[in-house]
Amino acid sequence: MNHYDLIVVGSGPAGRRAAIQAAKLGKKVVVIEQGKRVGGVSVHTGTIPSKTLRETALNLTGWRERGFYGRAYRVKQEISADDLRRRLLITLDHEVEVLEHQFARNRVQHIRGTASFVTPDTLEILKDDGETMHVAGTSILLAVGTKPFRPDYIPFDGKSVIDSDELLDIEELPRSMVVIGAGVIGIEYATIFSALDTAVTVIDPKTTMLDFIDKEIIEDFTYQLRDRNMKLLLGQRAEKVERLPDGKVSVKVDSGRTIVTDMVLFAAGRMGATESLNLPAAGLEADSRGRLKVNPETFETSVKGIFAAGDVVGFPSLASTSMEQGRIAARVAVGEIAMEPQKYFPYGIYAVPEISTCGLTEEEMKERGIPYECGIARFRETSRGHIMGLDTGMLKLIFSLKTRRLLGVHIVGEGATELVHIGQAVLNLKGTVEYFVENTFNYPTLAEAYKIAGLDAWNRMGVGPKEAPVATAQSTDSTATPLPDKPAPAKAKLAASK
Repeated sequence: MNHYDLIVVGSGPAGRRAAIQAAKLGKKVVVIEQGKRVGGVSVHTGTIPSKTLRETALNLTGWRERGFYGRAYRVKQEISADDLRRRLLITLDHEVEVLEHQFARNRVQHIRGTASFVTPDTLEILKDDGETMHVAGTSILLAVGTKPFRPDYIPFDGKSVIDSDELLDIEELPRSMVVIGAGVIGIEYATIFSALDTAVTVIDPKTTMLDFIDKEIIEDFTYQLRDRNMKLLLGQRAEKVERLPDGKVSVKVDSGRTIVTDMVLFAAGRMGATESLNLPAAGLEADSRGRLKVNPETFETSVKGIFAAGDVVGFPSLASTSMEQGRIAARVAVGEIAMEPQKYFPYGIYAVPEISTCGLTEEEMKERGIPYECGIARFRETSRGHIMGLDTGMLKLIFSLKTRRLLGVHIVGEGATELVHIGQAVLNLKGTVEYFVENTFNYPTLAEAYKIAGLDAWNRMGVGPKEAPVATAQSTDSTATPLPDKPAPAKAKLAASK
């Protein structure tokens, strides 16, 4: 039996980052991947495909140029599913090639097959040809990701009633679509297909959507969706989905409405892909959604030597945070010190338009009792926005009145997921409103919106820079829930605890 310092199950963002980190520390590492190619859900059905689909749709429809040339403007008049898939395949091939090269360069072994526990430190691997083999590891990291939740009452057929993984294989673009689920995945795909001129209806039993985003940003976002005739049936539940003889699909809603559409996309949640792992043999148990509970500092499960990272551990379920979780877990697993990442990380929603956020929302400021002021900038107020033909988009900054520190940055509009990193840096470096007022930004750029929003807040705060209190490492903005000023190291050397 082959023995490894670290066995990684899954080659998505968490798995590949963990494997490469451990290999760079001189450890013997193997990655077990059940898919046909490495990369996991992120590369093949999730992050990369959905963002590639979005970019292709915006390019071929001429979406970004319609502010100048009108709504009828299109780069390609007849857009097919094959047009979308062509760019997708090129992108995926590149991602897989890069990942395979990283594994080879760092001498990470790769085994294709389905892994399941025999004992807490031993896995059985079932290969495609039916052959089985066993591997043992000092530590094991589970980075198996998630799969779409598929309830029994939805008649999935892979053509007209599909989940988010099947969306990439559709044969033709629907003229109408119902999306069940107003979470991140549902909203991303709903807005992408709306940009392709598909008539989209979104159904969700909750009366609100994306509740973790600042409410003012969501109000602006919702206005933009309704303005282009997307139907948002919030607070309503899809009771029955039925395929009709003519190939269409009927969706009955508990409000009494019945919607007939070409396609139904069910995107109401995902499940941890832990079914095949035989967790009881390792002394582990997943929750009702197939997720694993871990120590949030070390990502070790309740069983010593077994770690989990990425979407399988739940929120925030981002590729970026999954990578950091994998890196931290790998360092702790092989007995190295692992520092926690910076407190504030950005959340990106690749809808049309994009949304990105970092730090506290206005609602959280109120809950914590922190006196605050906001600054707003509209993209149309910037010269760059006018050059690009933007008439929508906004940036919102939230500052503490006590320390004048930036505590939240929230953006909706073109380039939001790129622009947010300026605010993220200022947040983590404890910068104040004066940074935005006194700093020089390239002109003309959308980043100039930071200066506009900073000036807006500065004027409302009514205190000049010379009179502003200096923020210190000991300053806090909440008496109820203090904000930590310095990340603590993860409780580290696992070897010491064994």
